[in-house]
Amino acid sequence: MNRASLKTRREFLRSSLLGGALTWTVPSFVGSTINSLFVSEAGAAVTGRTGKDDPILIILQLAGGNDGLNTLVPYGNDFYRRARPRLALPADAVLRINDDFGFHLSLTGLKSLLDEGALTVWHGVGYPNPNRSHFRSMEIWQTATDAHRVESRGWLGRYFDNQCPGCDADAAIGLVKETPQAFSGRQPHGVVFQNPRQFKRNTTSGAEASVEEDLYRRMNGMTEDSDNAGGSILNLGSKTSTARAPLDFLERVAMDAEASSARVRAIAARPERPGFPATRLGRDLELVARLIAGGMTTRVYYLSHGGFDTHSNQLGAQERLLRELGDALKAFHDEIKAQGNDQRVALLTFSEFGRRVKENASGGTDHGTAAPVFITGGGFKAGLFGQPPDLDPGKLDAGDLVHTVDFRSVYATLLERHLKAPSAPILGRTFPLLTGT
Repeated sequence: MNRASLKTRREFLRSSLLGGALTWTVPSFVGSTINSLFVSEAGAAVTGRTGKDDPILIILQLAGGNDGLNTLVPYGNDFYRRARPRLALPADAVLRINDDFGFHLSLTGLKSLLDEGALTVWHGVGYPNPNRSHFRSMEIWQTATDAHRVESRGWLGRYFDNQCPGCDADAAIGLVKETPQAFSGRQPHGVVFQNPRQFKRNTTSGAEASVEEDLYRRMNGMTEDSDNAGGSILNLGSKTSTARAPLDFLERVAMDAEASSARVRAIAARPERPGFPATRLGRDLELVARLIAGGMTTRVYYLSHGGFDTHSNQLGAQERLLRELGDALKAFHDEIKAQGNDQRVALLTFSEFGRRVKENASGGTDHGTAAPVFITGGGFKAGLFGQPPDLDPGKLDAGDLVHTVDFRSVYATLLERHLKAPSAPILGRTFPLLTGT
């Protein structure tokens, strides 16, 4: 659908269905959300779409809780070797960074990025009063709140609410199965898909059906559920969206998503970029690189690389996962640099928590706390930063690492220095920016 057609449908929807044709038979939530749609439209007229030269942030979630101690290895630390008689990696099995730390031997891609000045590493990232539940800890990371508070809106949703309330739906794209809670905000932002060829508006009323009929059918629950496995658009917003979300969702699906899907599918149909590994993560990052090269004006991409819940037989599983991570990040950076976009594209990796210092009886590690995070690109200074957590058993918290960097300082630094957005309104208060970046 072209822009003129979109504009015509949008004007029709506003002037007829939303602009005065409401009656008592229309569900009550519609009336309470009309004003928000007009506000959203006004915001779109002011802010428009993000420019093609604006900064881009990519969030890569290492799902399951990656073991940071066997990723950024303190190979010279006696406490590390004593706590892990089977899992500790010896000095000749790491890629040395300095006399104290080295990367896991499979992370040749990350070591290469560090050597060329394109990787920033922060030790000991976590939060106070850590929670060792996958779901709760991930919720804390995605909403950027204190451990004792429950928040529905995500930190990226609040970023869009504050900085771009009128942006198109594809201002945020998730190459994941379900909408990340980080996208949840007052206004819906973010489209989620796994297969771009199936990224399209989900409707039972036909491609040529009128918007008002399609909207009516959606309001009355007459559509089928989206095919989660097939990779069509899953959500706009999130399960935790406010009461205004239903109508916002309908308008976005009916209009914005049609234009978004056309853009994404057109770019995805172009030839693949060479040099990416044939892994799921490699394919996802290759697609992101293609979307950026194709002129998508998306501000935030969200990806996931899972399988890090290594309670048993950790050595082999983590080796494979880390190799996939390092190889894919290296290929992505090389492509982005070749495009001339390495300064405007920053990529953050994080995991909901690290693992315990001591290995368990099954050749693995159990849920822990702090872990390192990596940032590639974005013009940040390369190197290892922050204070490494103390592995002395007397300095641990019930056997776990005590974090030395609050993850919200990482977010604040990315917001302020990369996305050029004030962090306090988004994160709820001021957090120290990371020094050395």
